Amino acid sequence: MLILTRRIDETLMIGDDIQVTVRGIKGSQISIGIEAPKAVAVMREELLTHDRNQTIPPAHPTRVPAA
Repeated sequence: MLILTRRIDETLMIGDDIQVTVRGIKGSQISIGIEAPKAVAVMREELLTHDRNQTIPPAHPTRVPAA
């Protein structure tokens, strides 16, 4: 694991197209901004773990009535 120290408004890069910026610090919490291509999913770990444990039925395409 790489551990970095950043201050407010400082950014780190992941690859060439993902930016993570420290937006604020309040007590033991930090606020970060993430800029990434739309093709890159960005989720909090607890939501990703929750989603993996859920069985979600497959989506069915919706038909749009012809005009």
